[in-house]
Amino acid sequence: MALDEPKDTDDLFDAGGYQFVVDKDLALQAGLMKVDMTYMGFTVQSSLELGAGGCGGSCSSGSSCSC
Repeated sequence: MALDEPKDTDDLFDAGGYQFVVDKDLALQAGLMKVDMTYMGFTVQSSLELGAGGCGGSCSSGSSCSC
């Protein structure tokens, strides 16, 4: 998850006052996605299986992701 400007290959979704930019191909692969946001950060859930490099950690605004 990152801050980004929409491109022709992206879909835009508005939810809860936030706008999400998602690559169209990734959205097809991921299926239904759920984003939970709190003051401490966020989690993203989908049926997409991540390969090597994913750590199942968490991310928060103003800092990097951690495992």
